[in-house]
Amino acid sequence: MIEKILLAVSGLGHAEEMLKTLKEIPSIQQAKVTVLHVVPAQNTAAAMTGKWEEGGKILANAIQTLNLDPSQVSSILRQGEPKDVVCQVADEIDADLIIMGSRGLKRLQSILSNSVSQYVFQLSSRPMLLVKDDIYVKKIRRVMVAIDNSDAAKHCLSLALFLLRDIPGGQLILSNVTTDLRGKTSEVSEISPEKNPTLAAAVAEAQRQGVQARCFTSSGKPGEEICRLAEELNVDLLLLGSPDRRPSVAKSFVDIDRLVGASLSDYVRVNASCPVLLARTVA
Repeated sequence: MIEKILLAVSGLGHAEEMLKTLKEIPSIQQAKVTVLHVVPAQNTAAAMTGKWEEGGKILANAIQTLNLDPSQVSSILRQGEPKDVVCQVADEIDADLIIMGSRGLKRLQSILSNSVSQYVFQLSSRPMLLVKDDIYVKKIRRVMVAIDNSDAAKHCLSLALFLLRDIPGGQLILSNVTTDLRGKTSEVSEISPEKNPTLAAAVAEAQRQGVQARCFTSSGKPGEEICRLAEELNVDLLLLGSPDRRPSVAKSFVDIDRLVGASLSDYVRVNASCPVLLARTVA
């Protein structure tokens, strides 16, 4: 399911560390990795030359840090607008997963500071793993999926089981949040899946693949509750589905309500205390 990974590096953040952690997972170990660094256009030839040299060093350092089998890794240094180039290269190599660092910018900051990771998520339909600069990347053992009846959530469940099925002692945490329009939150409760049909179906699938699963519910504002559950349950990786609500004629346009922070995926991207894998399915 994940055979080709695009790692976009900037010389900052924890993206390389995240990939090294992923590569410890048996189901990921044979995946091919393309490491990309994008050099933005400069005003002068001298400045452009300097940026190319700097970009080459960033790529070399990233590959050295990853310490992968040379047959499994390649590198690309390309000039252009970073958010556009990342999407282009992801399409060129047919990436199954994009990994990027993220500054965790909120609302209009993402637009005003030209947040590359946020724009790439808007413009690509591929799963994207975002690693904020201020989090600690842990060995992956506890993977949480925010589960409901949507196709996007089911896609996340499939990805989580792909990652967990060969991890000794790996644990799937299924969370189901009931929206409370009044904003009132409830205690985090572990429940038997038989009491919740959505969770029951997910647990049955996990059992078929030999993955241990636990179920938790709460109520309140979904974004806040998902982040709270992830933190309280000490989750190593959070998977969240994000349906694409744009019509097919508008796929090249950014979904503005997500950029200003009105969506669940945007809230979780900014506020989660662990790496977040956002998987989109087309509505």
